[in-house]
Parts: sequence; structure tokens; C-alpha cells
Amino acid sequence: MRNSITLVLALGIAYLTPCWPAYPDNWPEDTEKIVVQKDLVYGTSGGRELKLTIVSPRKGKGPFPAVVFVHGGGWRGGSPYHFGRQAKILADNGYIGACIEYRLSGEAQFPAAIEDVKCAVRWLRAHAGQYRVNQEKIAVSGGSAGGHLALLAGTSGGVKELEGTGGWNQYSSRVQLVVAFNPVCKLAGKTLRPVLQFLGVPYKQNPELYRRAEPASYIDSSDPPMLLLHATGDKTIPYSESVEFVSLLRAAGVNAELYTNQGPGHGWFNDEPYFTPTTRALVKFLDKYFK
Repeated sequence: MRNSITLVLALGIAYLTPCWPAYPDNWPEDTEKIVVQKDLVYGTSGGRELKLTIVSPRKGKGPFPAVVFVHGGGWRGGSPYHFGRQAKILADNGYIGACIEYRLSGEAQFPAAIEDVKCAVRWLRAHAGQYRVNQEKIAVSGGSAGGHLALLAGTSGGVKELEGTGGWNQYSSRVQLVVAFNPVCKLAGKTLRPVLQFLGVPYKQNPELYRRAEPASYIDSSDPPMLLLHATGDKTIPYSESVEFVSLLRAAGVNAELYTNQGPGHGWFNDEPYFTPTTRALVKFLDKYFK
């Protein structure tokens, strides 16, 4: 019994602590190759403005494919800068990276976060001409809790109850690709505090709410191609969740790939020797479908 309690507490701490390196919010600077536009307002929800930062190629008329990056942190913390380095590399390779903030669980519970992700996609389409975005080639990517939101955005295209009222509702929030790093794929039955904070009630009190928040609930053959990257040594989010999710996608006829790394733990892709190969895998996947 004591060992079981210790394990539960350890897992709880892992979920409570954002599993991301403490990189400062030090965005890349403008160079001869990229342009960085910070704190652009993409919507208004919960009585406040929501902002994103765009990293884009300096040269070329475009339009360029775009990726909406959704940070991790247990739906309760984290920073849009978590994917700032990936966004810079994408801009170097002819893509636009949009790193967004979204309402965290301490401010607003589900479905607020996914509403904000979808609003950011709609905003990109609404301002495609101004920011040289290819409206037909928009992807979403995220890690951990942000990976959950990326998967949910990918499978729930056209689900009206998750759209929200942040703005630009005359535009579609559907995405054409999804890339998720060590994503939370399952919520049902989980009793860890970040999940309870995100959804507001325990699973037994409202299983339907948990179903609505799970990306697998919306899987069908119209979903976009997806790439999941996960490490077998992840003790926070089991590698088996990504294996099962990819299997569900494939069974529905969706093009799905699983990038597996043996050994490292949660947040592994943020540091070398994993950062470079996982970012290359991201670019390769985007190139496969967008170029």
C-alpha cells in the first residue's frame, strides 16, 4: 500500500510540475532570414485579449504554410516561448510559426483552451494576406498538455461546441496536419490534480465531459495526417497512449506516424541530443504534405 501511495504522489508531482526546461522567454531576434512579430492579439475570450507571436521568413511573397504551436504545462502553466526555437527553425525552412497563449485552467476550465487554439487558427486564415499565410496549409503542434490540445484540434474539426466565441467565426478552424510531442491522449479515469483542474470535476461525476475532452472521441476518416513523437521512458504520460492513439487513427483510415525514442523521459525533445532530430522529423513531416 505504501508503495502505491508513493507512486501516485510521484505521478501527481510530475503532472503538477510543468516538464519543460526553464528557458527564458527570449524570442529570437529579427535576422536577414526571419521576422519576429510579438504579442499580436488574435482573439478576445473571458473578457481579455489573447496574444501570439509569429516567426516568419523575411524573404518571399508566400503564401507560406503555417504551424500553430501550443505549449505544455499541465493546462495550468507554461509559456508560448516553449516552441520558440522550433518556430525559428521552421521560418528558416519556409514556414510560419505562430506560438500562442491560451486560457489556463486556473483562469477558465475546458473547453476554454481548445476554443482558444481554434480561434488562433481562424485568426491566421482571417489575416492570411497580411501575414503571407497559406490558408489551405495550416498545422497545429504541441507538447504534453499542448499535445492533447493539438490532437483535439485535429480530430474535432467542425465540432461547433468547441469553437468558442473568441472571434473570426466566419472562418474554418480545421487544420491540415497535426504534430504532437508526448501528448496526453487519455483523460477518462485519471484523478491527478491537473486533470481535475482542467475539467473541473472527477471522472465519475461527469464521464461525458471527459469524453468530450478526449481527442479519440472525434476520430474519423476526415481527420488530417498526424505525427506523434513519444519516448518509451516517459513516466508522466505513458508511451502506450500514443501507440494506442496512432492505432485508432489508422483504423479510421487516417495517415498516422509514430516517432519512437527509446529511454528518455517527459519533455525529452526540448534538449539535445533529441532536440535536433525531433525538429528535423517535424520539418520532414511538414514537407511531406505541405511542399
